[in-house]
Amino acid sequence: MTTANRIIAQHRRQAARRNAVCLALAMAIIALAALMLVMGSVIYPLSDVIRALRGEQVRGAAFAVMTLRLPRMLSGVLAGIAFGISGSAFQSMLRNSLASPDIIGVTGGAGAAAVFCMLILRMSGAGVSAAAVTFGLIVAVIIYMLSGGGSFGGGRLILIGIGIGAMLQAVISYILVRASQYDVPVAMRWLSGSLNGTKLAELPPLAAAVLLLGGAVLFLSPRVRMFALGDDMAAALGVNVKQTRLLLTVAAVGLSAFATSVTGPISFVAFLSGPIAARLTGEGRAAALPSALVGAALVLAADLIGQLAFDTRFPVGAITGILGAPYLVFLLIRQNVKGGAI
Repeated sequence: MTTANRIIAQHRRQAARRNAVCLALAMAIIALAALMLVMGSVIYPLSDVIRALRGEQVRGAAFAVMTLRLPRMLSGVLAGIAFGISGSAFQSMLRNSLASPDIIGVTGGAGAAAVFCMLILRMSGAGVSAAAVTFGLIVAVIIYMLSGGGSFGGGRLILIGIGIGAMLQAVISYILVRASQYDVPVAMRWLSGSLNGTKLAELPPLAAAVLLLGGAVLFLSPRVRMFALGDDMAAALGVNVKQTRLLLTVAAVGLSAFATSVTGPISFVAFLSGPIAARLTGEGRAAALPSALVGAALVLAADLIGQLAFDTRFPVGAITGILGAPYLVFLLIRQNVKGGAI
């Protein structure tokens, strides 16, 4: 067998494995989504859930499924997909596993804006979501400019993002301290990352962002894979590095900001989705689609654990934080042992 044939055979095996992983993840998401509709304080038969989804007035199940559980499940799927794609895009573009929106401060910008609107301006609903998306994008632009624009290095952007994220966390803490004690629980519940209280009317903007911005990331994925060879080699292969990086950054930030505006900053989903997808597919860098599916599965599974596994119900962000924090420590230790830079 020639070298070319070996390369082609290896590529086909990787493609087959990636397709099988995506199929398995999609089936897992469907199963988890069904469990979210069936399970709760009251367990309804699947037949009653299906009837309620068809619009029939099933006693008890119609309200629980259509008003409470369906929006919760859909928001979990959409937010998981958005966070997964966003994290994978940053990690692939910057060639660094630490590069995700929650690590570099983008979600912190959206969170600070939302808390300010909720506690200081007494806003709610669409106004808070719009402010979160807008300020998340503004913070991303600031980080991008401070990092040197089109010629930034991944480590530099991450360090600047971590610094700005710390500043934003200080702002959030100050607002919480100054706010009325009766208003703080609402903001704290949102900051923890929660699917509670999500309404169907809040989901169309997030769904549109997933379709448009997620589609843009998928379209740019062949170019992004060239970044693994280095910027100079990618440019030599015909990739407009500056333009691609700018478009990818805008799409990834937009996905993260829209998801955060609906569910709050769900910890570590963007951070974990890419590495988990890469492990499952056996590739060095995770593609956007497997990362999206891993993100959705993570959010749904974490929410089910938080709602059903303990005597006290925990928001989804608390469970993903428990999963993600040890991995972050492990990653930092491994990089330190290898002597690698951020």
